[in-house]
Amino acid sequence: MQYLEESKIFKNEEILSPEYLPEMLPHREQQIKLLANNLLPASKGRKPQNTFIHGAPGIGKTACTKYVFREFESYSERVKTIYLNCWDYRSSHAILTKIVLDCGGFVPRRGTSKDEILEKFLEIARTLNKGFVICLDEVDKLIPEGQDALYDLLRMNQYLKNPFGIVFISNNPYVFAGVDGRIRSSLAIEEIGFNTYNLSEMVGILDERAKQAFFKVEKGVVLLAANRAIKKGGDVRVGLECLLRAGRVAEAENANEVKVKYVRKVLRGVKEVKPQILKERINNTEKVILDILEERKRLTSNELYQACKKKVSEISDRTIRNYLRELAKIGLIKVRRVRGIRGFSRIISKV
Repeated sequence: MQYLEESKIFKNEEILSPEYLPEMLPHREQQIKLLANNLLPASKGRKPQNTFIHGAPGIGKTACTKYVFREFESYSERVKTIYLNCWDYRSSHAILTKIVLDCGGFVPRRGTSKDEILEKFLEIARTLNKGFVICLDEVDKLIPEGQDALYDLLRMNQYLKNPFGIVFISNNPYVFAGVDGRIRSSLAIEEIGFNTYNLSEMVGILDERAKQAFFKVEKGVVLLAANRAIKKGGDVRVGLECLLRAGRVAEAENANEVKVKYVRKVLRGVKEVKPQILKERINNTEKVILDILEERKRLTSNELYQACKKKVSEISDRTIRNYLRELAKIGLIKVRRVRGIRGFSRIISKV
């Protein structure tokens, strides 16, 4: 903290963190209003509207949901909101455990069945006498393997007298197209689509963050960072990363302000954020597969199997196929089916 207090550049570096939730979210007023109206019945003892939020990465879907959740927690004692990311919670057992813990309950780390955890939550719900709104961010991770978790949550109103609603978030607007019929018939969702920011909106968002984060910024810094963010899919996190890195360069050079030349210095190193986040979340074997493809660029499925087996002991072709399917699903690799002399084969490459 002493280092930050003595900085001539940063007033508050945390403002540039992707996890920071501002007091206001410009250019998302309509989406916030729609979501708040959908959830408002929970504060009046009625069932809220299940809502599906979709759009490209880094355009405010999660931030808007957390913002609305924060407002409900602040102004209504009759609603309990719980946010979870399905990368971290992929089963009914894990999700129900998270819900119980967030409600102040206790679940032993081992030996507790899903039904026991559900009963514990129902007991807590009766005591709290509140409505519940659960956010399942990156709900893609529950499809298809975690569909039972979706089914269990969608049936929650059969067990509860308390209002219970779900907010789903995904980059993919068609994420529910392939789910089991019993789930699709129970979704009852209203969709809220998020468009990508235009350049003017991106400049406004980053300018506000820069004013709060830095003491002094040269004209043109924010526009350059905003341009980079737009070129990388309109992801605000790219712009924030440009500003953060430029600020650190300015600090290292003992400058008195963040200058355009510092942004230019870091631009090439600022990549799309989503792939970087995904790479941090995949398991070690999946990372091995990506490393192999980094070295070899493109391989047939059989070549990749053989290369992978040299690096990972006791792994079957089926397990590798499952990992490839998962990596393709989240967009880190590309699998192309091509016709050869001996029939069809699959060519695998990094995206």
